[in-house]
Amino acid sequence: MAYTTINKSTDYFNTKLYTGNGGTQSITGVGFQPDWVWIKNRDASENHSKYDIVRGANKVIYSNSTASENTETNGVSSFDSDGFSVGNNGSVNGSSQGQVAWNWKANGAGSSNTDGSITSTVSANTTSGFSIVSYTGTGSNATVGHGLNSTPSVVMVKRKNGNSWWYTRHTGTNMTNGHIFLNTTSVASTQSTSINGLSSSTFSLGTEVSVNDSGGTYIAYCFAEKKGFSKFGSYTGNGNADGTFVYTGFKPAWVMVKSSTDTTNWTIMDNKRDIFNPKTKWLYPNVNDAEAIPGIEFDFLSNGFKSRTTGSYVNASGSTYIYMAFAEAPLVGTNNIPATAR
Repeated sequence: MAYTTINKSTDYFNTKLYTGNGGTQSITGVGFQPDWVWIKNRDASENHSKYDIVRGANKVIYSNSTASENTETNGVSSFDSDGFSVGNNGSVNGSSQGQVAWNWKANGAGSSNTDGSITSTVSANTTSGFSIVSYTGTGSNATVGHGLNSTPSVVMVKRKNGNSWWYTRHTGTNMTNGHIFLNTTSVASTQSTSINGLSSSTFSLGTEVSVNDSGGTYIAYCFAEKKGFSKFGSYTGNGNADGTFVYTGFKPAWVMVKSSTDTTNWTIMDNKRDIFNPKTKWLYPNVNDAEAIPGIEFDFLSNGFKSRTTGSYVNASGSTYIYMAFAEAPLVGTNNIPATAR
């Protein structure tokens, strides 16, 4: 029996490295038409730029900023069959500068969803457990359909037509109505008026203006865990260079970690910027810093990941860390490709 229905993880998530040319270019080799593209200039202090097919080409929001959606005609100009095209904006195509694009597959431009009290537009991939959700707030308690047919573990919401924080509901906080902000170093806390409920068909909202203001327009990214492909949870740091091992059931391709109990940066590691262990090249989604090599080491193993540092970003003694992880390869699959640590 196959371990997972996803035998080739790169059909649904893939990291693409490229060099900017300061003009226009088409980026190929993603392996699918990406529906959510998150780009960071590795060599310069540029925004973490997020584009998705539901909002449409040239519409950008930044994970390191509270700013509203911006129309950037020189950003991601199209979502293509094997990648995407970019203009000359330095955030996505700085001349001779290294760029990284993290790409997720949803289900195209989306369709109307009436599962919640608010009608949403949803692009959902139920196989990989990822959906993009657009909706307009009411200012009253409400529910919004997410289209996943399973309960999400992570929901990120950003207001498009006004400045707001990135409210993120992550079940790894182990808090009732727990939330954390993608754009800050702040710790997790409880707030009943933001994203205050998750079900197999909807997420629930209170009256917080950053998620549900009357007439406010919003985008949400929703993730449900899929065995052998994605894992969302938490772990406790041990403060030792032989750090905590986190079992995922697959060899990771991408991991994002944040302390939910300490004021630290979010950190992203992937298998393309660092081909071999240890992973030492870090990017921080809450700031616009260039890629850093802070002397903090991390290993991607055949069945999970492990810190090799005492650093507070990922392994302070007794601190709790939430994470999101996507697979390079499952432990076992019908493709019979072994996942080995390097």
